Amino acid sequence: MAGDIALSVDHLVKSFRIHQQKTNSLKQLIAARGRNRYDDFVAVDDVTFDVREGEVFGIIGQNGSGKSTLLKCMAGILQPNSGTVQVFRRMGALLELGAGFHPELTGRENIFLNAAILGMGRREIALRFDEIVDFSGLHTFIDQPVKTYSSGMYVRLAFAVAINVDPQLLIVDEILAVGDVSFQRRCLEKFVEFRSEGRTIVLVTHDMGSVKNLCDRAIWLEHGKAIDEGDPADLVEAYTERMLGGAAPAADGSVRRGSGEIRITEVEMFTQGDPTPVKRCRTSDSIVLRLHYQAEKTVPQPVIGIEIQSLGGATVTAPNTRDVGMVPPNMSGTGVVDITIPRVDLLPGTYDLHTSITDFNRAYVYDHVQLALRFDVMTGKPYETGGLVTMRPQWSLS
Repeated sequence: MAGDIALSVDHLVKSFRIHQQKTNSLKQLIAARGRNRYDDFVAVDDVTFDVREGEVFGIIGQNGSGKSTLLKCMAGILQPNSGTVQVFRRMGALLELGAGFHPELTGRENIFLNAAILGMGRREIALRFDEIVDFSGLHTFIDQPVKTYSSGMYVRLAFAVAINVDPQLLIVDEILAVGDVSFQRRCLEKFVEFRSEGRTIVLVTHDMGSVKNLCDRAIWLEHGKAIDEGDPADLVEAYTERMLGGAAPAADGSVRRGSGEIRITEVEMFTQGDPTPVKRCRTSDSIVLRLHYQAEKTVPQPVIGIEIQSLGGATVTAPNTRDVGMVPPNMSGTGVVDITIPRVDLLPGTYDLHTSITDFNRAYVYDHVQLALRFDVMTGKPYETGGLVTMRPQWSLS
């Protein structure tokens, strides 16, 4: 065992054959003299890193950068062409919905099957069975065939099994974006619990906020290569700048990226009772942030989010409509989204507001506006000046 190393990836290479022309008949095969032309596509190209015991390690990169292939090699689902993966802890992996489930078996039977695949004995599974079902919330459906389950039910059961095999190393690929808000909250709580217990987590996600808030270290993949590794906040900033690299700032300093099917066209801020847009407020004011949108076509289940950062770059808050269970079935045409903040807890300073519209999984970006609005917060009540937000303390002296 390599000291405090939970997982080690050493010069890993994984490639796939991309066939140029499919041979559909014996005649074609003979004409080609038995050769089927193909190209080698290198999905993971000489990647090396260690994951230390007890840390949350993030993997970021665009779609097609090799993240999922890398995780499948780490989980033993794929065999690398060269290089090695060494796992020094009992591992649970959440890479695909219902991976290892048999559609004809019931949820109960699949719990025993999937847990056995993950290394648990039948007695141990039986002891944890009630806990698994409680976490999944599928009591009513546990004796129904899983082929009748929705994708959300699949992932709830898969996650419940994976975390209850008592893994010391958990590998997760963008799977927590599925499920309702209460289930996502339970997953996040379980993440925090695992982290406090000193367990190791490897996380792939397109949610940069999760990378900054949850991860201790991260690696950045691009075209299969690891181009940077280190502090998650630094990597996310560099990655975001790279993604925005092709976009020119607008006259107001904002930078836009995304596919453009739906866009935020304007952002306004109002204080209570005043119909005139403003760019300043006071601590404790009641404000409304109004996002005007325009959709070129109907967009299914869009998630609208904002992020407020201090001028120094620290994220103060980053809520979105999925977090509160307000994802519409679809959006089209034009309209507004109002975000009411009954009492501003920001302390005096200058703040930047960024906006985003994504798909439900927060992976596909329809629109992201960096610096959609810059506003100032003036002194209000309480008269605090240190920090970014007030906790509204009540003092007592005796």
